[in-house]
Amino acid sequence: MSENGNGNVIDMNERTSNGFKWSGYTKIGIFLVLLIAIIALVFANLFIVKEGEFKVVRQFGEVVRIESTPGLSYKIPFIQSVSTLPKYQMTYDVSEAEINTKDKKRMIIDNYAVWKIVDPKMMISNARTLEGAEARMEEFIYSVVRSELGQLNYDEIINDEKSSRGSLNDRVTDLVNELLSQDNYGITVTDVRMKRTDLPAENEQSVYTRMISERESKAQEYLSMGDAEKNRIEANTDREVKEVLAKAQADAETIRAEGEAEAARIYNASFSKDPSFYSMFRTLESYKKTINGETVIVLPSDSPYARLLMGYTE
Repeated sequence: MSENGNGNVIDMNERTSNGFKWSGYTKIGIFLVLLIAIIALVFANLFIVKEGEFKVVRQFGEVVRIESTPGLSYKIPFIQSVSTLPKYQMTYDVSEAEINTKDKKRMIIDNYAVWKIVDPKMMISNARTLEGAEARMEEFIYSVVRSELGQLNYDEIINDEKSSRGSLNDRVTDLVNELLSQDNYGITVTDVRMKRTDLPAENEQSVYTRMISERESKAQEYLSMGDAEKNRIEANTDREVKEVLAKAQADAETIRAEGEAEAARIYNASFSKDPSFYSMFRTLESYKKTINGETVIVLPSDSPYARLLMGYTE
């Protein structure tokens, strides 16, 4: 105990190192503040890995681990940082480029690529960023496309009937992947497609004129083929008609001959039953051929012909 000049008594036990004694409420408040800060720090260093993304954990700038399984994960406070890379397929529009074909024609090509990250650690190590990976991929695509199209003639590229785009796209994709794999960029190209081919402005008119000429030639070829087919069909039809008519004529002649033979048989059978009637019938038939309105006949009165004309039948 000590006493000051004013007579106030001060208990030294109530003083602390900083001059004041901590009350119970103050201690509880400090504890709660510390607890909240610790909880906030813990939550601030938890992160969620979503479907379709990689979480890259770095420590002092170096990649220490890659989280790819969806769920909750963590990082060390103040030391580690987290960034995100896409796990799904992406589309990249390759810049237009001018190339020369095998037949020395210039053309402008426009491609797009579908790609994805397969090894984030290698991608970061060699390409650093998504933009860096896309830049390297674009360089390889341009190099491969220029090499492959340089082995084809212009009309083989643009003409649908002669086009080899299907196999060309697959071949370009395979070659680009080989280059990316050799340099360990950690990415793969799913597909490379040629979406547009154009001509430099100074070449368009001449190429269009040539294309029109080729189409007209092809049209004339189709017309000639059509005319030849028409002539062939007409010739076959005429031949079939002649064959049918000849067969019908032969059948008609056969039927007519059979009919005449049957008629002659019937006549003979009928006339043999009454020869006098047959004689009269033949005579009358001869009259039909020899007598008309201007016929003058001089006959003896006792001739059979005259007797018949006068009505004598005996």
